[in-house]
Parts: sequence; C-alpha cells; structure tokens
Amino acid sequence: MEEGVLFQWSVFRSLLAILQWWSFNVTVIIMNKWIFQRLDFKFPLTVSCVHFICSSIGAYLVIKVLKLKPLITVEPEDRWRRIFPMSFVFCINIVLGNVSLRYIPVSFMQTIKSFTPATTVVLQWLVWRKYFDWRIWASLVPIVGGILLTSITELSFNMLGFCAALFGCLATSTKTILAESLLHGYKFDSINTVFYMAPFATMILAIPAILLEGVGVVLWFQTHTEIFSAMVIIFSSGVLAFCLNFSIFYVIHSTTAVTFNVAGNLKVAVAVLVSWLIFRNPISAMNAVGCGITLIGCTFYGYIRHMLSQQPPVLALCMMSQDGLFVYAICLDRRGSRARCDKYTSLLR
Repeated sequence: MEEGVLFQWSVFRSLLAILQWWSFNVTVIIMNKWIFQRLDFKFPLTVSCVHFICSSIGAYLVIKVLKLKPLITVEPEDRWRRIFPMSFVFCINIVLGNVSLRYIPVSFMQTIKSFTPATTVVLQWLVWRKYFDWRIWASLVPIVGGILLTSITELSFNMLGFCAALFGCLATSTKTILAESLLHGYKFDSINTVFYMAPFATMILAIPAILLEGVGVVLWFQTHTEIFSAMVIIFSSGVLAFCLNFSIFYVIHSTTAVTFNVAGNLKVAVAVLVSWLIFRNPISAMNAVGCGITLIGCTFYGYIRHMLSQQPPVLALCMMSQDGLFVYAICLDRRGSRARCDKYTSLLR
C-alpha cells in the first residue's frame, strides 16, 4: 500500500515538474515574441540584458538571502579562466535566441533549435575527435531532413532570423562542450551556474546594448504611449527567464532521462501551437510535416542515447610494436562516444 502511494506521488511530482517547466518555457518565448512584435520594442540586446540583470538578482536572492541552495565556492582565478568563457558563450546563446525571435515566428525558431543535438555531435566529432555509434548518426538524419523541409516551406522565412537561430544552436552546443571541460571538478546546479554567469553576461552585453540600441530605446520611450505596462511585461519576462532556470533543475531531478527528452520535444510542439493561436503566423502543411519529422527525430535521438548508456563498455583490441604488444582498451562511454581507457603493456616472449 505504502509503495503504491509513493509511486503515485512520484508520478504526480514528475507531471507537476514537467507542467511548470512547460509553463515557464512557453511563457518566456511568447512574452519575448510579444515584446518584439506587439510592443514594437525591437531591441534584442536590451531585452537579453534585462534578462541577465533579473537572473543575477534572482540567483543572489535564492542563494544569499533565502538560502534555498548552498553556494558552490569557485576560486577567483577559475572565475575568469573558466566561468568567463562560459558566460561569453551563454550570452551569445541568449542574444541569438532573442534576435531570431525578433525576425522569425516562434514555430520556425523552435524547430531550428531542435537542430542542437546534431550540432553537438558534429562539434564533438570535429573538436574532440569523439567516435559515435552509427545509430547516433542515423538518428540525426530525420532531424536534419525535417529542418531542411521546414526551412524550404517556411512562409515567413527571414535570412537574418534563420541564421541567428542556426548559430544559436552552435552556441548552445559550444556551451555544452565547454561546460564539460571548463567546469570540470565543480558540481554546478542551474542556480549556481546562473549566479556566476549572469553577472559576467550582463557586463559583456551592457556596452554593446547601449552603443547599438541606446538611441532606439530612448526614441521608443518618447513615442510609446503605455510605458508602465510595457516595462512590466519586459521585466516580467526577465523574472520568468530566471524561474525557467530553476524549473529546469527541478524537472531534471524529478524525471528520468527518457521522460525529460520526450517532454522536451512535446514542449516544442506546445510552444508552436500556443504561438500559432496567439500570433496566427501562416504555417503550410509541408511546414508542419517538417516540424513533426524533426520532433520525431529528436525523440529517436534521445532514445538511442539512452539505450547506448545502458549498455556495458565494449572492449576493442590491440596494436603491435617492436617492444611488445600495446593493448588499448577502447570503450563506448555512457553517451555512445568512444573513449580511450588506460594503456597497458604485455610483453610477448
């Protein structure tokens, strides 16, 4: 009886985590699009800067004031050597996302963002020379094909918005790769990550935002009629962007990897549907098919990664040299990529 109650609570907790994650994610996307399109506040650098300021304040309150999360201490040297490069890429990622929202519909932007698994695999293969199982490469085919079909049939296509979204995928992948190397030895959660990176990102973005968009923002204030309500929406999007980071941490710890992957793809579908209901951007039948193929490909990719992570390491064998037999253990790691294990020598007589 008690086990049944615990199981039901676990399921309820997972559903609650997914729903609040969906709510924050979709709301932030829709609000940002509303800011650019309906409020005519077409300044993505300034909006991103507001988000970073709100995230910095929110992380400080959670860790220092409310003490909901313990602070992970980072050496001052590592803050510049490790955190700053991550913050720079993090900043670029957010800015490119907002720039893409400025020029293309939410549905198209979200579909292109689904290209991130492919860019991550390709970058790891090119930069780190990681070997990936052929099934990983096969799972990327429907993702790439679906995005190509969606791009070709997009009725509201804009080259600047498309490139911003595409390079945003590269920035996200780069951030993931850098996190594995630069943050080695630190067990960061999402709040501590924001606590350290958001102030750096604000510092990086503030000057370009003032130089490139300062005059336009001043003119917008002079011509816009409902300043107070507009500022409430803009700063609310920043607060919700911070809450989104908190919700990601919660949903990761409340669900399995497979559930998180499927929920992420369904979240894209929900965002596309909600944005269409609000903004009524035209979507052709083939465009919808391309979006569906991409989401199916992302789900298949997540399933393959999970399946490979459950397999035990597979040892491959050896190389000969004049001094003896050098045996290299080559194994598939938990993400399906090949890693070289310890080398040992066995002399043959």
